[in-house]
Amino acid sequence: MTKKDEKFIIPDEMRALVLNGTGFEHLQVRTIPTPRPGPGQMLARVDAAGICTSLIKLVEQGSHHQFVYDWDLERWPLILGDEGVVTLVEVGSDLQKTYHPGERYVIQPAIDHAPINHLERYRNGGRGIHKVAISYTLGGHLAEYILIPEEVLAAGCLLPLPTPNLPYSHAAIAEPISCAVSAQEHHMHLIQNDGLVERSVLKGLKPDGVTVIVGAGAMGRLNVELALSYHPRVVIVADYIEERLELVKHLFAARAAQLGVNMVTLSPGKADLKTFIDEQSEYHGADDVIIAVGARSAIEGAMDYIGQGAVLNLFGGLKKGDEMVDFNTQTIHYKSINVTGSSGGSPWDIARTLELMDSGQIDPSVHITRIGDLEHSIELLKMVKAQQIDGKAVVYPHRRTSEIKTVQTWTAVDEQAYLSKQG
Repeated sequence: MTKKDEKFIIPDEMRALVLNGTGFEHLQVRTIPTPRPGPGQMLARVDAAGICTSLIKLVEQGSHHQFVYDWDLERWPLILGDEGVVTLVEVGSDLQKTYHPGERYVIQPAIDHAPINHLERYRNGGRGIHKVAISYTLGGHLAEYILIPEEVLAAGCLLPLPTPNLPYSHAAIAEPISCAVSAQEHHMHLIQNDGLVERSVLKGLKPDGVTVIVGAGAMGRLNVELALSYHPRVVIVADYIEERLELVKHLFAARAAQLGVNMVTLSPGKADLKTFIDEQSEYHGADDVIIAVGARSAIEGAMDYIGQGAVLNLFGGLKKGDEMVDFNTQTIHYKSINVTGSSGGSPWDIARTLELMDSGQIDPSVHITRIGDLEHSIELLKMVKAQQIDGKAVVYPHRRTSEIKTVQTWTAVDEQAYLSKQG
């Protein structure tokens, strides 16, 4: 942790991942002028940044992306990167009583606020636009420095780290973890133990209940780890890929046992999921179902094993053109099923994620599988697109290294050793 009010040397130029058109051929790491903050803005050093799947859609759609609002990317290129952790290095004159160089923050990239800066670059001069985003019309984290503009502060999207000792890489993936926090916060159970008593609302996964998570990929595993903190009686993780199920057991079995949660895994290709859930739930069905994979069959199949008063969470998005699914409306009607979903999170979800990291209820180290530098960003994005990375990739913009590092876990000790040397 740098000391408050420490003086930083800010270079005239910086390296950044820049998109100036549509497609990967318009994506490159460039040396560009380092932005300088106005009176109501701040400049921050990017200490680490995550590689997000959503960037692929941005690259492939360019100015037609819904959050780019028809910007001319050739005239005004974008700096990508919606996940990261930063240290303030320069504070605008209007903010110096509130913020200080050396303070560390995570930015919630989805900014629920109308654009303030560069209105001439937006469609219709920004009229009718109520949401902007880091990595889209606001500069992103895949750069050595990031400008924190008025929109971020106005929307309350600058979240302080709860402890100065939180590793850069862990804080950098707070945003994707916060998506799971948000998703499970959307679970609402109506409780009425006595028919003459008003119903109450139980938020989150049902304690001592049966939780089913379909999909054990990177986001599925985030949901598994977070689900344990609600103390369900049983967590069932289903996936066709055996290696993913083995990884779930390796990562979370000990913690589940410590918490008194019976965590079990199942490949639907080898055993019937409904029969298995019936046995584990004493034929009551699942209380919480999270579909963490983009598959219609997984969503539709949940109708067979979901229980009375349960919650079905459509966490995994379906591709455009394949988004329509068939629901058994009688199941929803007679079992009083709540169907929910969420996309991204709020500033609170980021703050809660940082608290969970700090308290040890979430271990970010087990979700990081690739380490690199800024020059590796394009290759890492292509690997994500080709589904060659099962986990999170993190880059350190101020460190230069010769190759991408593959890791099983990435702890604070690993990071300290890595940053202490170059090459």
